Amino acid sequence: METKILVPDMHCKHCVNRINNALNAEGVNFSVSLDDKTVTINGCEHCLNKAKQTLEDLGFTPELV
Repeated sequence: METKILVPDMHCKHCVNRINNALNAEGVNFSVSLDDKTVTINGCEHCLNKAKQTLEDLGFTPELV
């Protein structure tokens, strides 16, 4: 299952690096687009919830697209 999460407060490469490092540490299959301000999660509902929680823990405001 592929789900996009909008991250409107992702503004720069530093944000992308923080997201990449945190989601990689959680073992989530994902891709990040700074241009679209999205994180695409490839996985189950558990992976999606883990990614959303991780983004919130980093101080972002994730919104399902």
